[in-house]
Amino acid sequence: MSKIISLANQKGGVGKTTTSINLAAALAKLGKRVLLIDADPQANTSSGLGIEIRELTSTIYECLVNGIDPHSAIIHTGMENLSLIPSHIDLVGAEIEMLNMEHREQLLKNILVQVRDEYDYILIDCSPSLGLITINALTASDSVIIPVQCEFFALEGIAKLLNTIKIIKSKLNPDLKIEGFLLTMYDNRLRLSNQVYEEVKRHFGDLVFNTVIARNVRLSEAPSHGVSVLEYDPHSKGAQNYTALAREVIIRNTKR
Repeated sequence: MSKIISLANQKGGVGKTTTSINLAAALAKLGKRVLLIDADPQANTSSGLGIEIRELTSTIYECLVNGIDPHSAIIHTGMENLSLIPSHIDLVGAEIEMLNMEHREQLLKNILVQVRDEYDYILIDCSPSLGLITINALTASDSVIIPVQCEFFALEGIAKLLNTIKIIKSKLNPDLKIEGFLLTMYDNRLRLSNQVYEEVKRHFGDLVFNTVIARNVRLSEAPSHGVSVLEYDPHSKGAQNYTALAREVIIRNTKR
């Protein structure tokens, strides 16, 4: 059975989508069968993998709102072992449409039950909010990765996310765990980056991944080419960082 991991942080611009794409690609490159779910109405994960969003007829929106078979929404990317359920701007209205649905917090969980045995890892890229779709993602997940940008306000908002996770554990998903905190946009030349790393490490200890994601121009360039950084420049620092992160995720889950 697969491990379902959400990538969540309601603070925008922390590298969540970049991590979703490239961690999924790195796991796939290491031989794991991976399904990536774009649960953000901005659909940056989908476009970042070269998907022409306007041409899609089946997305995560149709799965959640219309109850279509998730298999019909799965797209096989150009990378071996990596599949995607894309998003669409229509997802903006999904939360309103879901409000009156029965078991509305568990819609995504019921969708993933239908496909989880076909994959080793299912990664969910959440939107930068703590709305109903993000709650669905956390309810469906075994664990959550929290990307944290190496900047002055790094810990801002994390308390709110942790409180949401605590509520979901108590009411909807008692088995939900924190997979780890991931430091992104790290620059070892800057004192601030090192201070943020030390502060996060002091707060969360072993929950912080050993791997940090360094600032890397190739990470920024890859989405415009519709590929992960591992395909765009496999020798780049970004590709090396995400490969190391994927290995760390695999090792953590092998030990459990």
